[in-house]
Amino acid sequence: MTTLSVPLPAHLEELVKNLAKQRGSNKAEVVRHALELLAEEEAVQAVLIAEQELRDGKLLKGDLRKLAKKLSQ
Repeated sequence: MTTLSVPLPAHLEELVKNLAKQRGSNKAEVVRHALELLAEEEAVQAVLIAEQELRDGKLLKGDLRKLAKKLSQ
């Protein structure tokens, strides 16, 4: 496991400390959990954007092999 040192503004440091106390864990666990939630949120947003693009008719159509062949020429 890698250790990172990240400067935080005072209000975020206080938030991390308070969350660690509330959860009965440590600051590192709070930050790990926050990063996991951020990754999950971004994945959900990517799906929602893709679904909206489908509804908007922004589809990619065609044969990927033909496109790859055309690009390699």
